[in-house]
Amino acid sequence: MRISCTPTGQRCVRSRGQFNVMPAGTAEDWFEDDASDTVEVRLPASLVRLAAEELGRDPDRAGLVSQCHARDEQVEHIGWALAAEQASKAPNGLIYRESLGLALAVHLLTHAAQTAGVAAPRVLSRRELARVTEYIEAHLDQDVSLLRLARVCGVSASHLRTLFKRSLGVPVHEYIIQRRVERARTLLMRGDLPASQIALDAGFSHQSHMARCMRRVLGVTPSLIARSR
Repeated sequence: MRISCTPTGQRCVRSRGQFNVMPAGTAEDWFEDDASDTVEVRLPASLVRLAAEELGRDPDRAGLVSQCHARDEQVEHIGWALAAEQASKAPNGLIYRESLGLALAVHLLTHAAQTAGVAAPRVLSRRELARVTEYIEAHLDQDVSLLRLARVCGVSASHLRTLFKRSLGVPVHEYIIQRRVERARTLLMRGDLPASQIALDAGFSHQSHMARCMRRVLGVTPSLIARSR
């Protein structure tokens, strides 16, 4: 469609898939010379703040930047998904729309940071991640401390907690539980040790502790896994 802007008098042609980004508090007057359909997506400030926190940025300082007649396959994909959800009377529910909105906010904030020359949030390097995960794997049957893991990685304990979750998407303590559950599952499938010994070898304090964690992570009991071998 042909469009024009006042008071600048700028004229251009906007095609399917192009989009504008307008941060809150800004306004522009564009007039359409041709019939068209437009998808308008409004991101709540709370969602933008949540996206900033997910990226490890200060939510009070992070913000979107204006874009005009831009193209981006990911933005276009999310926009059409939201439009389809709206047209079908939102069968997938609020959590689906919020997930799409959060993905859009994260993507736009990342673009804003790159435009401003802001470095991407720090994550563990491949070598650092290998050191930490290899240490965890070798000491699953022991009481692994965050301080010891931090020393292995060469960062502070508080820094490791943040970097680990940013790198793998789960807190370090949850990762350890998942690895212990996986080791216990492997030993149960072998079938040559009693469940009480397997619990200790996998790093659980006792058999009931192993059963609780296994039900939470895998959704099954140790006895069911042992019978399925």
